[in-house]
Amino acid sequence: MFSEYQKCQLKRAAALSLGMLTAALSFTAQPASATDSFSDKAVAAIERDVAGFENEATTMLVEVGSIMSPSGEEDERAAKVADKMREIGLNNVKVTEDLNVIGRIPGRSGKAIIFVSTLDDLKTVAEHQRERNAPLNIAGGRVEGPGSNTSSTTVAIIAAARSLLKANFKPKHDVIFAAVSQEETGLNGMRALYDTYKDDAILFVDVLGDGRSISYGALGIHWWKVVAEGPPGHTLRGGLPNINQGIARAVDQIFDLPQPRKYEDRMTRVNVAILNSGKVFNHKPPKGWFSLDIRSLDAPMIEEIESDVRKILRDVAAETSVSLTMVPENMTPGGQIPGALESDLVRWSVAISKRLGLEPALNDAGSANLNIAIANGTPAIGLGGERGGQRGHPDEWADIDAMMRTARHVALLGYFLGQDVPAPAD
Repeated sequence: MFSEYQKCQLKRAAALSLGMLTAALSFTAQPASATDSFSDKAVAAIERDVAGFENEATTMLVEVGSIMSPSGEEDERAAKVADKMREIGLNNVKVTEDLNVIGRIPGRSGKAIIFVSTLDDLKTVAEHQRERNAPLNIAGGRVEGPGSNTSSTTVAIIAAARSLLKANFKPKHDVIFAAVSQEETGLNGMRALYDTYKDDAILFVDVLGDGRSISYGALGIHWWKVVAEGPPGHTLRGGLPNINQGIARAVDQIFDLPQPRKYEDRMTRVNVAILNSGKVFNHKPPKGWFSLDIRSLDAPMIEEIESDVRKILRDVAAETSVSLTMVPENMTPGGQIPGALESDLVRWSVAISKRLGLEPALNDAGSANLNIAIANGTPAIGLGGERGGQRGHPDEWADIDAMMRTARHVALLGYFLGQDVPAPAD
């Protein structure tokens, strides 16, 4: 039996022990400095492995980038990327019906962080590849030839995944690596990927470069084709109605819309870039069209402009007897995630960029695969920056150093975010 004094002492000791434990737990939950975070031995091992994989990654880029992969025809490149993912040891590698290629480092939480690269190329790239009729080549610090530039990001995420696996990385969350199809024609691969993981995804990272720029918001972009229709006829039978009059009046009034000037700070833009109608001098055409490109950080602003455009088209149609119809061409959703700039996702990416010797430019106006996640309320960033030059031209090239910096960035983000490590304090 304990005396009252002893009981009191035991209570005090228990309280003191609990307080010390609570303090210790609170201390370990606090963000470390960037220096402390990057001094982890596993970090050093991951970075060494990425650096040591440069030659193999360069060879992989030649293999992957030499395969023609225009948007919607990614089958062969998808199969090659899946083979490379299996070779490095990713789990559950598959090519989906949408021609997305997905591999996984399994975690324990049932949640996932997802790295995304673009699998497809512009149609013009495939045309240049046919004309070249030869694989990519290595010249100094470059991989040269059409197909090299965009593919460097897919090779980078594979190199990053390999380094994590080599370090025997056991994350809390699944770390998913996905090369997605049809980015160039409506973000269709990303839409399918998001539908698959929307309930499990904590965040997405759209890998577009080494992190020289970081997008944490999404610019809405709506592309329309405005189709004009009217009676055809020879010049001698009279000039009106004429679809070109309807097109001209509509375009003139669209350019006078006030929103782009009034809300320029919200990146509100309206552009008409293509006018398409007749083929000969002496006949008025029955049909034509013009392009309409509407952009803004604010979705309600895009809707407002579209409403104003529809009114313009109705009024012009009544004045000219020319039918004018808006046909959707490509809709890229936009949006902002509250608190994104202060999130661990953005702060870790900034810290890693600085470790790579970069001073990242931050912006809230991304326009790529990340838009799909952000528009649906899931945090995402776009890692932009260098990856080469002359994309879409016959002399396209990829920068090998930039590709390996991208791999380091992805690997370190995967390491820290996959374990829920708080972002560094500095």
